[in-house]
Amino acid sequence: MIERIDHVSIAVRDYEKARAFFQDILGAVPGAGAADDSLKFFWQIFTLGDMSRLELITPTGPGSYLEGFLKNREGGAHHITLQTPDIRDARRRLEEKGVPYFGFREYGDFWKELFIHPRDAFGVLIQIAEFRADDWISETVKFPAGKKWEVRRTGDGVAITIAHPGGGKATIALDRNEADRLADDIRKSIG
Repeated sequence: MIERIDHVSIAVRDYEKARAFFQDILGAVPGAGAADDSLKFFWQIFTLGDMSRLELITPTGPGSYLEGFLKNREGGAHHITLQTPDIRDARRRLEEKGVPYFGFREYGDFWKELFIHPRDAFGVLIQIAEFRADDWISETVKFPAGKKWEVRRTGDGVAITIAHPGGGKATIALDRNEADRLADDIRKSIG
């Protein structure tokens, strides 16, 4: 039902201060972001390292749904987003197991979501969503469409970078002996 944790969402009062911390100090790479006028908030996805992501969310005006959450704090972890390959199947499974959910929405083919309230999920607001992860991250942290790997020579071996099915890419460095063993294992597996 769940493929992976996609990101942790952090609600903040001061978006610029939080952005500077995560981007300028920790090196997060900004990806997609937009304002949601109906809920009065702005969101932006950031990538850290090979495949870790976080989302900053901040109110854009009075009446934002984040007002209650931020009433007595500058910021904090708001929710975690779990990726599912099929939101309708996830919804059906929750119903079968008697797990209440709310906020089921489909935004065309690019985003479908529902939420599980913290009282029903051990104190954590959970967003379950169906989407293509690469649609939300910077071009600098993903492979071009259709490419799945890249091999680069390093001083004493190779660096292999692979496209991750959850979006982005991951790199592993192998010395010459490890690279030879990997090549042998591949040859043996395909006969």
